[in-house]
Amino acid sequence: MRILVTNDDGINAPGLIVLEGIAKSLAGPDGEVWTIAPAFEQSGVAHCINYVKPTLITELEPRRYMIEGSPADCILCALYDPMKDARPDLILSGVNRGNNAAENTLYSGTIGAAIEGALQGVLSIALSQFYGPDNRDLENPFETAVQHGADVCRRILAQQPKDENGYSVFWNVNFPPVAAADVKGIRTAPQGRRPGVNFSTIPHDAPNGRRFLWIAGGNQQVAPADGTDAAVNLEGYISVTPMRADLTAHDAFPDLSDINT
Repeated sequence: MRILVTNDDGINAPGLIVLEGIAKSLAGPDGEVWTIAPAFEQSGVAHCINYVKPTLITELEPRRYMIEGSPADCILCALYDPMKDARPDLILSGVNRGNNAAENTLYSGTIGAAIEGALQGVLSIALSQFYGPDNRDLENPFETAVQHGADVCRRILAQQPKDENGYSVFWNVNFPPVAAADVKGIRTAPQGRRPGVNFSTIPHDAPNGRRFLWIAGGNQQVAPADGTDAAVNLEGYISVTPMRADLTAHDAFPDLSDINT
């Protein structure tokens, strides 16, 4: 199996090393693992692409590149330059430092790479490690992803559904904020929404009188509805969420008859 690995935390991120290990396990001794990741951290860029200026790509060693661009740029650059003659069978994005469950999914560059991979027709899985008081001070906060990542991916590969509506399924995996030994299992779960949790800004006045705003995240320990991704994560389960890039609110159509003419 030929696997493309990327992330949004940057080429030197520890989670990328974890993901490369997962990819090598999946690829097997006769497979290939290619790493094409951002030169700098790209957290929060979602599905952004570098559309208005050229993107610098640098080969660091065979099958390992860095891109001065977003995670989605990494997918585009990989598929249409170094891997153009031999496309990957699988794209893995992550392992993100922090969860990409509930509303975080919409902002995530880790998810953005998986979206672009799916749009390009390649099976794509995003993986993220939830941080919390039970795992953030471990010697390796990614140990749950290390021990369970390859198994989760194999289970997904064995259950890939048919795509019939034009937008391919991609997968969002979140590892819970617990030690690897305390993981209770795997749960398929829909995307949730943490009630009352939003990004916001914190103002700061610099000594020169200029005003700056820091973007701030919300409380990640607030659980959404039972059975949704972040909720099962906080209960100690790995969440697996099938997703599509179709943003249509299909459930709203029955109430829109008065709009049509």
